[in-house]
Amino acid sequence: MMQFKVPNMACSACSDTIAQAIKAIDPAATVQADPKTKLVEIETQASETAIRAAIATAGYTISD
Repeated sequence: MMQFKVPNMACSACSDTIAQAIKAIDPAATVQADPKTKLVEIETQASETAIRAAIATAGYTISD
């Protein structure tokens, strides 16, 4: 389970975009993205690097 804080995720459309980006690299991934808490939780077999890249490519930043 990975968890990231995505401060520029503002609405449900943003969370859908992030989920689609992650599922593009791992169709079996489970993604829970909550725009209220700005948290994205992912269950995936993909590497953390690949997930971070997918979120960034979708136009979102991850705060550490």
